[in-house]
Amino acid sequence: MGTVVDDAASVEFHAFFERHYAELSRLAHLLTGEADAADDLAADALLAMWHRWDRVRAADHPVAYARGVVANLARTRIRSAVRERRRITLFWSQREEKTENPDIPGAIDVQSALRKLPFRKRACVVLRHAFDLSEKDTALALGVSVGTVKSQTSKGMAELQKLLGPADAPRRMHTAVSGGGRDR
Repeated sequence: MGTVVDDAASVEFHAFFERHYAELSRLAHLLTGEADAADDLAADALLAMWHRWDRVRAADHPVAYARGVVANLARTRIRSAVRERRRITLFWSQREEKTENPDIPGAIDVQSALRKLPFRKRACVVLRHAFDLSEKDTALALGVSVGTVKSQTSKGMAELQKLLGPADAPRRMHTAVSGGGRDR
């Protein structure tokens, strides 16, 4: 059961939310250019404010604080999107535009075998072999240790070899992920 102070803070925050949510969502939309993300960013900002509501409500300008939180969240979202676009551009710029005599059935077999792997093994194999990421970069991307990447990649490749045949797995994996199975 809440105390009188907790209830008062809750009522006060709810009123703040009702008064400023639409404005904060509009701000997020204008900063990011993404209508779909705007509501989420405004909600995330207000959630962060709720966790610090005692300090926020004591501030001279709580709305200015809220706008700052939205701006910071929007900046983080934009930076993340830029990094992702750079990674995608880098990946596609390293690929050949056209592959001679693509092994489409081989690529389909590899894709089917990959789908049978548990997510972490699949992610390690794909990031290491399709994206040519180092073990360290793969670990960073997945939020795991380098040792986990090593073991999961090794186990994933072993499972692929069982599914595809021991002699063909590495060659077929390379062919499939290097664009050999893509119909261009």
